[in-house]
Amino acid sequence: MHNFTALTIAEHGTEAQKQRYLPAMASGESIGAFLLTEPHAGSDTAALRATARRDGDHYVLNGTKQFISNGSEAGVGVAFAITDKAAGKRGASTFIVDPKEPGYHVARIEHKLGQHTAHTAQIVLEDYRVPASNLLGGEGAGYRTVMGGVSDGRIGIAFIAAGVARAALDAAVKYAKEREAYGAPIIKLQGVAFDLADMAAQVDVAFEYCLHVARLRDAGLDCIKEASIAKLFASEIAEKVCSDALQIHGGYGYLTDFPVERYLRDVRICKIYEGTSHIQKLIISRNLG
Repeated sequence: MHNFTALTIAEHGTEAQKQRYLPAMASGESIGAFLLTEPHAGSDTAALRATARRDGDHYVLNGTKQFISNGSEAGVGVAFAITDKAAGKRGASTFIVDPKEPGYHVARIEHKLGQHTAHTAQIVLEDYRVPASNLLGGEGAGYRTVMGGVSDGRIGIAFIAAGVARAALDAAVKYAKEREAYGAPIIKLQGVAFDLADMAAQVDVAFEYCLHVARLRDAGLDCIKEASIAKLFASEIAEKVCSDALQIHGGYGYLTDFPVERYLRDVRICKIYEGTSHIQKLIISRNLG
């Protein structure tokens, strides 16, 4: 989410906003958080309820944001809120927020199945005052601001999933060459060898398609469908590859002594955030033909 936050400011911010926030984000001095999801609404962005009311030279934000990566540690955030309820999608806006200011409350840190090194928080914005100069892309441009970076986020998650799958495959191959049964390394067993071959094919195809979509994005071409295909395929095969890698390790794979149990826990979220697998299928189906 740090990269997504920085990219949103880079693509939609004013020159003054970019000069103020991006250098520290690029150096790692300031971590970014994207405040979009809410407790009752994840993929359904039209159901978001956080509001922003104009008050002189400021906007006053109120609402609760859920599953916010880096939310408790961020130095800068981008928050999505409704500025005009009657305008539908044209009534949403995005704002650059400073987590150190009054009204930004870390309500809780979530305890997760995996990704324990990445804090995920519930953030409550309570009468949070943000300068009007921190409006991103103009009032009512929220959906354009957010959706414009959705493909980038999905491509990023696809690469993460493929990378974890690659690590799981490498660990499984290493273990299968070292672990002996019936007088030979278990990689000599046809069942294990065939599983590893399937895993290798899935990982390589996922990586190659991710690279294809990244090239489309770099060329400035429309790749909404392709980004969803990449995320769907990579996240689905990653869970299977990690599960198969654990299986090849046998009982040892279930222990924290080996890395594959963590890979399986960490990669599971890739089928959920940045749009669930079902959401990706809807997007793909709507962009066929």
